[in-house]
Amino acid sequence: MDSQTRYAVIGLPAAALVVLLFVLADLERALVRGVIGGATYGFIALGLVLVYKSSGIFNFAQGEFGTVAVFTLWLAHSNGVPYFFAMLLALVAAVAMGLVTERVVVRPLFDAPRVTLLVATAGVALLAIGVEIWFGEPKLRSLDPALPKLGRISILGVQLSDQELLLMAVLVALGVVLALFFNRTNLGLAILGASQEPTATELVGISVKRLSSFTWGMAALLGGLAGILAIPIGKAFGPGALTSGMLIPGFTAAVVGGMTSLPGAFVGGAIVGVAQSLAVSASVFEDVPGSAALMVFVILVAILSVRPQGILGKAA
Repeated sequence: MDSQTRYAVIGLPAAALVVLLFVLADLERALVRGVIGGATYGFIALGLVLVYKSSGIFNFAQGEFGTVAVFTLWLAHSNGVPYFFAMLLALVAAVAMGLVTERVVVRPLFDAPRVTLLVATAGVALLAIGVEIWFGEPKLRSLDPALPKLGRISILGVQLSDQELLLMAVLVALGVVLALFFNRTNLGLAILGASQEPTATELVGISVKRLSSFTWGMAALLGGLAGILAIPIGKAFGPGALTSGMLIPGFTAAVVGGMTSLPGAFVGGAIVGVAQSLAVSASVFEDVPGSAALMVFVILVAILSVRPQGILGKAA
């Protein structure tokens, strides 16, 4: 039995036990809301894992790919562009930012220490936030959902909107597509090969730099999707919206799930989302300041104490 199968065999009963405990404690609403919130962190974590898996870089600009997409969607739709086409423009803007970041910032520093690239991506995020403040002013705005209907279905007593269902459906579809891409396509296998043996990859005629551009473009697309699907679900946005509100939980989700595991991004996102929801909803945490952040920190330390590489990550 391989490690992935072993963790699935252990994880499924454990997940069922968690659901049962939440129901018995009358916290099933917190569970559902936590999973929905965790889906957004899963999007962010997927982009982070994708870049780290291919190049070993912690990308602090991942949140701003999403914020740029949200601002583009808002600007386009406010000026009369139909919502669907505005969404496409938003994703194009996110991907363009990812490609420019890779070409202008990452590629010249390709052989620099990884910490230098980490600081460089943080600089990209700060620059993007400055531009957003310059053009959009430091104030909060709202964004209409792509699907406006509320209360489409009820799960454990929680009414879910079409936008929330769309968020979950896109995340699941992306998980399947990415799994097939990295396991069944030559391009996906080439990206994995470049992350492990870049010199050998170049020797067989595959450009590592072109693969890097593709990876950053894909990560930016994931960030853009996180923004345009999650922000309309009852959230206001302003400059740096995803960096300030979702990047740290997304990083935590990626680390908990395993920075080398794409399925781990889903698992980590769900764990972080449910932990935050539990801390906000459970009466035992009513008098604890910053309970959501504290709960996530405790779970992070507990999991990494047992598995430093994360739940589904591979040891170095």
